[in-house]
Amino acid sequence: MRSDEIKKGTERAPHRALLKALGLTDKNMTKPFIGIVNSYTNLVPGHTHLNNIANAVKQGITAAGGTPFEFNTIAVCDGIAMGHQGMRYSLPSRELIADSVEIMTQAHRLDGIVLVTNCDKITPGMLMAAARLDIPAIMVTGGPMASGTFHGEKVGVNNVFEGVGKAFAEKITGEELAELEAAACPGCGSCNGLFTANTMACLTEALGMSLPHCATALAAGALKLRLAQESGERIVGLVAEDLRPSRILTREAFENAVAVDMALGGSTNSVLHLSAIARESGVSLPLSVFDEVSRRVPHLCSMVPSGPYDMEDLGDAGGVPALMKELASFLHTEALTVTGGTVGENLVRAEVLNGEVVRPLSRPVHAGGGIAILSGNLAPKGAVVKTVAVSSSMLRHAGPARVFDSEQEAVDAIRKRLVQSGDVVVIRYEGPRGGPGMPEMLVPTAAIAGMGLSECVALVTDGRFSGATRGPCVGHVAPEAFEGGPIAVVRDGDVIEVDIPGRLLNVRLSEQELRERLAAWKPREPKVAKGVLARYSPTPME
Repeated sequence: MRSDEIKKGTERAPHRALLKALGLTDKNMTKPFIGIVNSYTNLVPGHTHLNNIANAVKQGITAAGGTPFEFNTIAVCDGIAMGHQGMRYSLPSRELIADSVEIMTQAHRLDGIVLVTNCDKITPGMLMAAARLDIPAIMVTGGPMASGTFHGEKVGVNNVFEGVGKAFAEKITGEELAELEAAACPGCGSCNGLFTANTMACLTEALGMSLPHCATALAAGALKLRLAQESGERIVGLVAEDLRPSRILTREAFENAVAVDMALGGSTNSVLHLSAIARESGVSLPLSVFDEVSRRVPHLCSMVPSGPYDMEDLGDAGGVPALMKELASFLHTEALTVTGGTVGENLVRAEVLNGEVVRPLSRPVHAGGGIAILSGNLAPKGAVVKTVAVSSSMLRHAGPARVFDSEQEAVDAIRKRLVQSGDVVVIRYEGPRGGPGMPEMLVPTAAIAGMGLSECVALVTDGRFSGATRGPCVGHVAPEAFEGGPIAVVRDGDVIEVDIPGRLLNVRLSEQELRERLAAWKPREPKVAKGVLARYSPTPME
């Protein structure tokens, strides 16, 4: 065992002395040392209950003959960070989380780890750490919150963001917005729909890194505690079997996750996160894989925010295993999972319990998958759009550009009703380096939706979108403006063409005109000179 490096032999007497200061007995030291990585904080709704889950994990580890040690990492709530400078710190937190897990695990020579996680960047950060460390590991995602109820309808935080737009458009009163605000988020857990947090929980399960049904088990439910205890027990088995992430996080597993993502219609952020986890795993996962899978795997689950069903509905319908059972012909069922069995073996008892929530292949919500990769002279290296969140009338759209060099400029213009039907809003210098930190842009997209413009206005950005975004919103445009990508030279009035079925994103300029504009473009100074964000924004020439 790796932990023998700190607990066996005469020369390790000082190490044992320190471990005994923790209350460990000689018997404890004969057992596998298992780390519990807990991202608990009482500042984030998705994490405020994680101590209860970690305690259940400890019980499982102890019952199975392991010695548990708990340590923490950070968590950013994207909802609370949204729409101000704090959102620039969200994506960079993913790398800090992965680094902190690596540091603690390696420094203390743990034999295995249980990653207790939730929310947008924490789950992928922990998966990145598991892949990087390649010691036995299992994930316990913290689970979704229940939906709120407002005027007899299910609601969540996305409805509140859109409610702000409705309030600016005078479609609801301030009193109604306050009532919605109080009702939308009734308790702990990740937000109720298929936003980034729950998308990544489902994909963790599809990758084989968490136990079946973990993604949809509600945060406040007893099933989540039982799964946590079983995960604690299972990690001791994984250590005994030396079953490592490198045997689970294969190309086949990532293709399974992409297929599940397409069938769910998940967040566009999954492209960023699966790609990063694959890199840590040494697996090639080019953008073309997402588009190829999207063309052949149908969309089967009409989930919030683009449909009526929430995460509780998905769980009641049989959860991720039920969906994967329906998708079996598209999956690599021989792929290994943390159960010790294959995907196919795990699905033997899976069953679709509600054919409206998990549609059959013969009756999909949409014939194609939930995400498309666009390219063209505006995005030579690609862009990403959530196709299932776009109405059929906006799958193809061409209109004049309304160009903004920051998210806040765009929000101000939208709220002042300066954006008109038919426009294409362009928000640039909000990419990974230009932002810096590639902030999510739920505020402008929710304002557009709330003001009733999502059926007639498109949005294009080198930043990214929240999983709660709906409408014709194209993000991740690459190269970004800060690096001199074509989006940097778009001007007000240029006609931008968004063709989702044709996978095109173009600005209607001649090649010569585009070349001349790019030749005249001048790099900008970074917005941030010090701190974490400065690491993401060196000048384009560096």
